Amino acid sequence: MPDRYENLVIESDGRIAIVTLHRPAVLNALNGALLAELSLALRAIDDDPAMRAVILTGSGEKAFAAGADIAELAALQSAIEAKAAARTGQALTRQMERMRVPVIAAINGFALGGGCELAWACDIRIASETARLGQPEVNLGIIPGYGGSQRTTRLVGRGHAMYLCLTGEIVDAREALRIGLVERVVPQSALMLEARRIAELIAAKAPLAIAACKRAIDGGAHLRLDDALELEATEFAELVATADFKEGSVAFLEKRPPLFSGK
Repeated sequence: MPDRYENLVIESDGRIAIVTLHRPAVLNALNGALLAELSLALRAIDDDPAMRAVILTGSGEKAFAAGADIAELAALQSAIEAKAAARTGQALTRQMERMRVPVIAAINGFALGGGCELAWACDIRIASETARLGQPEVNLGIIPGYGGSQRTTRLVGRGHAMYLCLTGEIVDAREALRIGLVERVVPQSALMLEARRIAELIAAKAPLAIAACKRAIDGGAHLRLDDALELEATEFAELVATADFKEGSVAFLEKRPPLFSGK
């Protein structure tokens, strides 16, 4: 992983990485350079066997990410260029979903357009009480391009997705919690504490089981139930042969905390 990024701040304690989107002058708007750096950083984190969880947040208290960089969008000259830009964002969000390491979004303010699309690709979303979320792309004469129309539907259903994408309305954190866009809402002062608490809970678990949970949930979500159950049974069976399962079982019987090795 590079020592310095232009558009990110990376902190790590060896098990948990905090990745902060850092373009404060433009409310952490997503440009091509930031997306490229984020892809590189997440790949390095996921490749490090010691890493157990990632927290993704935005710099400052105003914004997680206030959408795509409008200046870059306005400079697109053709449908070919526009599709390539969309594919870049989609590749990053798919990369996030396919990571071995779970990603927790700590939504500290505005998460709009592409900012929402990054959050939707995270495994767990925690919002501060000051967070505001929305897919306002229709106000620019376009639609979400990084997967927002599809992931919003999968998160909250067709009706809520239609409402958000057709009206461009921005909702507050409590409404986002009510309809299922986020899993927790906490005071701004407690946001990173709660995100780290959840990351620590995950980091203490068997890493192979965590990765298998992600594969079973994401892989089975769009399969027929019988096929999804087969996927779950396969993942379960493979974990039974691991050293971590043996350690977890013995630790339970011995009434002590397990020491998982990832093997």
